Amino acid sequence: MNALLSVSDKTGIVEFAQALHALGIKLLSTGGTAKLLADKGLPVTEVAEVTQFPEMLDGRVKTLHPKVHGGLLARRELPEHMAALKEHGIDTIDLLVVNLYPFEATVAKAGCTLADAIENIDIGGPAMVRSAAKNWKDVGVITSADQYEAVLAELKATHGQGSCKLSDKLRFALSVAAFNRIAQYDGAISDYLSSVTFEEEKLSEAYVPQRALFPGQSNGIFTKVQDLRYGENSHQQAALYRDLHPAPGSLVTGVQLQGKELSYNNIADADAAWECVKSFEAAACVIVKHANPCGVAVGLDALSSYSKAFQTDPTSAFGGIIAFNRVVDGAAAAQISKQFVEVLMAPDFTPEALEVFKAKANVRLLKIALPTRGGQTDWERGRNAMDAKRIGSGLLLQTADNHELALTELKVVTKKQPTLEEMEDLLFAWKVAKYVKSNAIVFCKGGMTMGVGAGQMSRLDSARIASIKAQHAGLTLQGTAVASDAFFPFRDGLDVVVDAGATCVIQPGGSMRDQEVIDAADERGVAMVFSGVRHFRH
Repeated sequence: MNALLSVSDKTGIVEFAQALHALGIKLLSTGGTAKLLADKGLPVTEVAEVTQFPEMLDGRVKTLHPKVHGGLLARRELPEHMAALKEHGIDTIDLLVVNLYPFEATVAKAGCTLADAIENIDIGGPAMVRSAAKNWKDVGVITSADQYEAVLAELKATHGQGSCKLSDKLRFALSVAAFNRIAQYDGAISDYLSSVTFEEEKLSEAYVPQRALFPGQSNGIFTKVQDLRYGENSHQQAALYRDLHPAPGSLVTGVQLQGKELSYNNIADADAAWECVKSFEAAACVIVKHANPCGVAVGLDALSSYSKAFQTDPTSAFGGIIAFNRVVDGAAAAQISKQFVEVLMAPDFTPEALEVFKAKANVRLLKIALPTRGGQTDWERGRNAMDAKRIGSGLLLQTADNHELALTELKVVTKKQPTLEEMEDLLFAWKVAKYVKSNAIVFCKGGMTMGVGAGQMSRLDSARIASIKAQHAGLTLQGTAVASDAFFPFRDGLDVVVDAGATCVIQPGGSMRDQEVIDAADERGVAMVFSGVRHFRH
C-alpha cells in the first residue's frame, strides 16, 4: 500500500506518518513535508524520484504528472487500467493526504497583496484531491487532520486481519469531504477575486487592491446541522445549516441539554430571542413569540429579569421562547417551570435548575456560551456580518444591522429635556425596538417593556396594540418612554403614544415633517430625542 503525503498545515502529520509506516505502508511525499518526515527518521520517497522530473517553478509544478495522477485514477478492477500502469511503470497510490495552501487565511490578513493572494492559490493539491476523490472505491483521500484518527482505526483493524484497507463507507465519506473542501476553496478564491477592484496602473508586488463589499459572485458555503421534521408548516420540508466557521456565541454553537427536537419555528424564534438578549450588558430576559419580543426586562439576576419580562404580556408568553444572558439557577427555573415554555436558552444552568426541568422533559434547554465582550469584529462579537433574504430567483444581501446607539448620537429636539431616568428608559426602549418587527412601537419603564406593538402596516395601529396589551396585562403606560423604529411622518403618531401615557419619545427623525412633530411634542409637554438611525425589521 502506498500513501502520498503533501500538506501545507503539518499539524499531526508526523505522528500519522509514523503510524502508517508501522503498518507497512510506503510513504511518498513532496518538498517540505518530505524533509520533515525524513528529519524524523521516516523512510520517505520524494515524488520527484517517482516522476523522474524535478520540482520546478518554485514548486508550482511537482505533482502534475501522469505517474502521480495515473496512480490515483487507475481503477483496480479494470485489467486494461492495471496493464497500462504496468506498461508505463506506474505504481498505485492508495492513500492521499493533502491539505491546501492557506488561501483563506492569507486573504483574511489586513494588507494582503494581490500577489500573495494569487501565490496562495493551490493547483497541484486540488488536482490530486479531485483525482483521488473521484476514484474513491480504490483511494482514501484525507483533507483534514481531524480525519487521521478514523482512518488509522480502520487501517489498524484490517491490518490485524491480514489486509490493510479502508471500508467503502469511510472512503466514500472521505471523498465527499474532499469535494466539499475543494468547493469551499474554489468558492473562497471566487469570492476574493470577484471582489477585487482591479487597477492596472497600481500593479506591483506590493499592490493591495480595494475590495468591494459585495463580490461579483457570492459563493456562500453552509454545512448541514440536521434535518428538521418540517418547515414553518407541516407540508414544507426543512433543514438547519450553519456557517462554515460559526461566530462564537451564535445560536448554532449551542448545545441542547434536554427536550424534543427543535422545530423550524423554534429555531427562528430562538435566534430572535438570543440576538436580542445578547445585546444587553445587565442581566436580561427576553421572551419571544412568533419572532417578536413580547417581554423584555433587565434585573439583578435571571429570576428578577424574568419576573419583569413576563409581566409585559403573559398571554403571548404562553408557549414562548425565553432567553437569558445570565446563568439560570434553581429559583429562576422554579418560576419559569410554572409556565408553558417551548425553548429556554442561557449561558448555563445550575444543577438545581436542570433538576427542576427534569420533570418537564419536553422543554428544550439550550446552553450557549456568550461571545467575549469587546470583540473587534462582528464575528468576534457573535454577530452576522451579512443578512440574506430569498426572493424569486434571487437573493437580497445587506450588511447586518449591528448598529449600537451611543449617547453622543442622541439629539434632544424639544424644549423639555428627558430626565436621567427617562434617558435610561429611552435607551432601553430603543434597544428592544431594534428587534421588533416593523412597524414597531415599544413602551418601557424601569428597565422593562410595558407594551409592545409589532408588525402592523400602520404605526398608529402598532401603538394602539401596545396600549391594549398593556391594559390586558394590568400595566399602566403613564410615565413611560416609547421608541419608534422609524420616524413619525405626521404628528398623529406622536399624539397616539402621548395619549397612551408616554412622557418621552425616541425616534430616528429625518422626516420632511420633523418640525411639525417637534412642535407637537412641545405642545404636549413631552421630551423627544432623535437617534439619527432607523431600525426597520421586515
